[in-house]
This record gives sequence, structure tokens and C-alpha cells, in this order.
Amino acid sequence: MKRRLTLHFPSEAVHQPITYRLAVDFDIAAKILRAQIAPNQSGTMVVELSGDIDELDAAEDWLEGQGLGLNRAPGEIRIDPMLCVDCGICSSVCPSGALQYTPSTQRLQFEASRCLVCEQCIPSCPLEAITLVLQP
Repeated sequence: MKRRLTLHFPSEAVHQPITYRLAVDFDIAAKILRAQIAPNQSGTMVVELSGDIDELDAAEDWLEGQGLGLNRAPGEIRIDPMLCVDCGICSSVCPSGALQYTPSTQRLQFEASRCLVCEQCIPSCPLEAITLVLQP
């Protein structure tokens, strides 16, 4: 099973070997999709965790016990067709290939089923046509 989480690190927790502990203690694979963490400062990391469902639950409890904030809110990436000019900049930062620019047609294609919701495309859009829509 896979889960996508945003981990919020307080400044005192940024030096902890979080992904190592997840692998060793819980047999969880942590794919880091985006990280903004600096020494002695708070930070965030978007990860996709893969493993057994019981181990994922235990790992989440452990992460919270380490002082990390977890954002489990599911969301989806949306592209506003009224703002998007099909420049393709976002496709260059998309790790899953959900955003693909076709030069021959000069069109941007978005395949939502491939999207990891890593949010890397959001800051890359110069027209702010891409947003994260949180689902209740």
C-alpha cells in the first residue's frame, strides 16, 4: 500500500534520520517527492510511503511521536484552463510524467491518474494556473 504525507519538521527534529528509521524499524520505503529542510530551521518534506498497512499505521504514530506534524489530507492537482497557456514548464519538474508537453501540438496534457500530488508543479507555473485542491 502507498500513502502520501507531508511531514512538517520542527527545528529540533531536522537532524533525525527519519527515512532511515522508517526503512529499518518499519520496513517502509520512503520516496522523497519534495523537501525544503535547512539545518536548525523548520521544514517540510512530501513523501510517498510504501509498505504493509499495519506498518504504515505504526510508522505514522512513530512520526508523530518524534514531534513531526503530518498532513494526511488527500488532495488533487487542478489546472485552470482559463489561465494555462500550455507553456510546458510544469512538465519539466513532474517526476511521475503526469504532466507532459507535446511540442508538435504545443499542448500540455495532464493525466491525473499518474499524479503523485507532490506539488512540484505548483511553484513552477508562472501564471499560477496550477493549484492543490484539498478534499474533505
